[in-house]
Amino acid sequence: MGQIEWAMWANEQALASGLILIAGGIVATAGRFAQWYFGAYSIVAGALVCLLEYPRGRRSKGSTMERCGQKYLAAVVKLFGPLTRNYYVRAVLHLLLSVPAGFLLATILGTVCLVIASGIYLLAAVRGEQWMAIESKPKERPQAEDIKQPPSNPPPRPPVEARKKPSEDEAAGGPQVNPIPVTDEVV
Repeated sequence: MGQIEWAMWANEQALASGLILIAGGIVATAGRFAQWYFGAYSIVAGALVCLLEYPRGRRSKGSTMERCGQKYLAAVVKLFGPLTRNYYVRAVLHLLLSVPAGFLLATILGTVCLVIASGIYLLAAVRGEQWMAIESKPKERPQAEDIKQPPSNPPPRPPVEARKKPSEDEAAGGPQVNPIPVTDEVV
C-alpha cells in the first residue's frame, strides 16, 4: 500500500476552514454580535487562508489536478519562497490565525477546522513533505503523418458485403421504372 500524502488533506481542510471562517465572520459582523470585531478579523483571516491554500501542491507520485486559475496564485505563493513552501511555517501560521477567532461562537467551527488543518500540516512537515508548484506539461501537437483522413462513407456503415451495388441502369443514370401505377384523378 502507498504512502499517504498528508499535505493534500491539509490543503483541502485548510481551504474549507478558511471559507467557514469567512462565513462565520460575516454572520458575526452582520448580526452585530457583542464582539463583532472578532468576526471582522475572521473574515480577513479566512481570506488570507483561502489565498494561501487555493493553489494545490504537486504530489510526489501520480498526477495532481490543478484548480481553475491556480497558476496565478501559485506564482504569488512561489514568490514568498520558504515561508509558504515549508509546512512547519504553515502549521504555525494556521494555529496563530485560529486563536483570535476562537473567542466568538459564530467562528468557532472555522477555528476548530483550522486547528485540525494545522495539525495535519505539522504531520506532513514531520514526514518531510513540502509544497511544490504544479508545472503544466506542454501539449504535443500531432504531426502531419499522425493525422488520419476522415472516412469517406458516413455512418452508419453496413458491412461491405451488405452494401448495395449500383445496377447497370443506375450506373448509367437512366430513368427508373416505378412498379406501382400512378393515376391522377382530379375531381
